Amino acid sequence: MTPTFPDITISTDRLVLRPFEEADVPALVDMMNDELIVAWTSVPHPYTAADAEAWVRRIAPAERAEGRGIVFAVTEFLTQRLVGIVHLRGTDWRTRATEVSYVTAPWARGEGYATESVLAVAQWLFQDQRFERLELRTAAGNTASQQVAQKIGCISEGVLRNAWIVRAQGETDDWVDTRTDLIVWSLLPEDLDGMVEHLAGAGEYAVADWG
Repeated sequence: MTPTFPDITISTDRLVLRPFEEADVPALVDMMNDELIVAWTSVPHPYTAADAEAWVRRIAPAERAEGRGIVFAVTEFLTQRLVGIVHLRGTDWRTRATEVSYVTAPWARGEGYATESVLAVAQWLFQDQRFERLELRTAAGNTASQQVAQKIGCISEGVLRNAWIVRAQGETDDWVDTRTDLIVWSLLPEDLDGMVEHLAGAGEYAVADWG
């Protein structure tokens, strides 16, 4: 039987991380058509309602059901607005290792939401699921994503040369593919222990709850 992650919700002081719902489709379409998300990810462009419906109904649930990972819709606790996505993927159950990726809606940037949500998932992954390694890969020019990795205590392990394709707008506003390096980061349970204490002491983030 293929191992799978439990169907859970994770909460912090400001955020709720939960499975996607049909009601998320309009906000997901708006978010995924943002220029920075188009540039740094491989999402379809333009991102349509059909793409969002496929993600909510089929693609995201299959990640968990088939043992590859788990997808969280990140929402604001007070407003229920869709803040972003945290996605665990490429999970190796034997080595207890997985890769995390994330995106944040343009309206929610600058609030520390990406750091808070990824940190909450890492806490759950290490403490509740007994995982031993969380990996993150960031495009060489994506400094915002790299800052998230640094804030949660990830260690830079090296560079995968010419390993990813990003998109940039050309003179006619068409999106053009170009190759880039990927920076590989990792987080281990012992790395997270000190970071959680540091952030809690600074009053930035509370320990997450899940269930």
